[in-house]
Amino acid sequence: MIDVILPCLNEAEALPWVLSRMPAGFRPLVVDNASTDGSARVAADHGADVVPAAARGFGAACHAGLLAATAEVVCVMDADASLDPAELPRLVAELDRLAAGGAPALVLGRRRPAGRGAWPPHARLGNAVLARSLNRRAGTRLHDLGPMRAAPRAGLLALELADRRFGYPLEMVLRAARAGWRIGELDVAYLPRTGESKVTGTLGGTVRAVRDMRRVLAEVAP
Repeated sequence: MIDVILPCLNEAEALPWVLSRMPAGFRPLVVDNASTDGSARVAADHGADVVPAAARGFGAACHAGLLAATAEVVCVMDADASLDPAELPRLVAELDRLAAGGAPALVLGRRRPAGRGAWPPHARLGNAVLARSLNRRAGTRLHDLGPMRAAPRAGLLALELADRRFGYPLEMVLRAARAGWRIGELDVAYLPRTGESKVTGTLGGTVRAVRDMRRVLAEVAP
């Protein structure tokens, strides 16, 4: 069994599709980050385990899910239907390949837009700038700080990730690189999200995310 952490803030409209696409052997953990639209009820009605995370913040929700998970391998992905859970087995297979030599590994999904408006230009530009900064400081060769990823749970806990905002995904890669992990990426389809965007679909959300990630780069980079 592999646990799939789905940080969730008001995703009641998207959750039915996301949860219906979950592959066999993958257990969804919907981390309800104080939603007000009934997301927790929708998740439970569709067979997901619901993890409460009252403290707002993307990193806070991700970390609450990590703490609640019990599987040796965990995946993380957005709950807004912009990513297809059917892609997860490919990431886990690549994780197994990278970790075959015994070293910890992390696999990220490199987003490839698959619909009109899936990835607005301002969000794509911000992501590209951050990826270049990350590669320069951490020695990685990534093209995207993608929200779909797979990694060993115990290894992630050992990284002692501290950010609880939008910097959490970047901190994960930085600390993993510093610890000598093998880091790879695979192409995944990036779809137009369902419902109101909180980050990539808005200029303000993108600015907040970039600001948080730049702060993490300054604090954590090797």
